[in-house]
Amino acid sequence: MKFKSRNLRAIAELVVGDKEFFPYRSSSFITQFFEECDLDFVHDGSTRRHWTADRLEELLQEPQPAAHALPERFVHVLRVLMHKSDAEPGDSDRSKALEELNKPLSREGYEAFYGEDELLYIRHIDTNKISLAANPHRPFTPKEIEKRDQLISYLSKCSEDELIEDVLLPLFRQLGYHRITAAGHKDKALEYGKDIWMRFILPTQHVLYFGIQVKKGKLDASGVTKATNANVSEIYNQVLMMLGHEIFDPETSRRVLVDHAFIVAGGEITKQARNWLGGKLDASKRSQILFMDREDILNLYIANGLPLPQKALPAAESEFDDDIPF
Repeated sequence: MKFKSRNLRAIAELVVGDKEFFPYRSSSFITQFFEECDLDFVHDGSTRRHWTADRLEELLQEPQPAAHALPERFVHVLRVLMHKSDAEPGDSDRSKALEELNKPLSREGYEAFYGEDELLYIRHIDTNKISLAANPHRPFTPKEIEKRDQLISYLSKCSEDELIEDVLLPLFRQLGYHRITAAGHKDKALEYGKDIWMRFILPTQHVLYFGIQVKKGKLDASGVTKATNANVSEIYNQVLMMLGHEIFDPETSRRVLVDHAFIVAGGEITKQARNWLGGKLDASKRSQILFMDREDILNLYIANGLPLPQKALPAAESEFDDDIPF
């Protein structure tokens, strides 16, 4: 990835503190700043702004985690730069500093913003793709744990369509999938085992197609389907149908087969259910099956910084007392 020299210099001025609302950093403090960013850059005594711009350019040359996403270490430098603990007088919430950072970023098609966790995020303006190396297995902050608990409550009470529309579609868009299409109840007869189909473009520009079968509750291998559980044998025929029927991609004007099938459950997918399905499918089809259960959904959703669905947010307390005073 490459930024214009003008924009790199503008960001470098913020790092070295040559702009208002950013702490001034002399040579040793520039080195110290990059140490805080877990980088081994040592200032060599040359012009601070130009040297820093060269280091930023090096970071931009590193691999992108996804299309329209900035390299991980470049984003980390901006996060450290914009930490709210470094607020200058007259800018306690760092809104003015954020405005300065967004001037060069917007010229490159990006926008910085603070999330609910008070950390900085970078969003691609055209695609809304957030530049974030999301590790779903990292420890979560207290605010993220609270957000996760709210999402758990929502998953316990939402319908299957709400799970698809409010949770899965935003999640898969954030993960870089394209042309995400949900069948919905109106088209159930024509979905051929797929609640959703989508595609993923590899860095080589090859395209993989995915079909998704969604169940709201727990997916197990018990002999009887319960009210809150789905039996994996019900999924078996739908998976075979999904892998065997073509889908029409309007962007390429051709019919294609699904490369992989996601089985997604709003509850747990038991080990017995996975093993039962694996035993029923032949070797070639087993490699096409991907599982995603509640834990996967929760961890990916929180790690990617997605906002909670509207219905998952706690109800705002009324400003007025509802009791009649007489």
